[in-house]
Parts: sequence; C-alpha cells; structure tokens
Amino acid sequence: MPITSAELADLIREIEIEDPIDYGDLPYDEHDLRLLVCNQIREIADQAEQLGEENRQMVLLAVAAKLVLENLVLHIRLMQAQGSALDESSEALFRRLRGRSS
Repeated sequence: MPITSAELADLIREIEIEDPIDYGDLPYDEHDLRLLVCNQIREIADQAEQLGEENRQMVLLAVAAKLVLENLVLHIRLMQAQGSALDESSEALFRRLRGRSS
C-alpha cells in the first residue's frame, strides 16, 4: 500500500524531532508547508510509477539528490549572507566530496 501525503508529512514531523527545520518567521503554517511538499512528492512518485520500477527509483533518487543539493546551496548562501564561516564538519564534508581526506 503506497504512503499517503498525510502519512509522509507525519514521518517528516517525526524526523524533525531529531533534526529540526528552522521555519523562522515564515508566514506559513509548518504543517501546511509539509503537506504541500508531500503532495508534490506523491505526484512525482505517482508519475514515476508509470516508468517501471528501475526508472521510478532513478527518478526518485534524482529528485532527492536535487533537493539535497538545493538545500546545501541555500544553506551556504545563508551562511555567506550572515558572514559566517563554514564549521569544521561542513569543511570536512567538502573535503570528502572533493576526494581529499578529512
């Protein structure tokens, strides 16, 4: 049985307990934002299902990778805008991504 958008939103909320998202002073309800994103992801998953299992997995992995990359870029831009330097764990991540030892 496929997961519903509401169930997916509940899972995200549970994950946020350990790894919270800073919604700051956004003029939107956190639950509404979660549900909006989950609805979009469910639509992508439904469309990808028509491509066959292997292609579906590739599409979903590509979507996840793009979202993580976008999040990383936005995080770096935010840190730059605040005049913050990357912390040691971020620097270690970039060194590893570049193929250098940490």
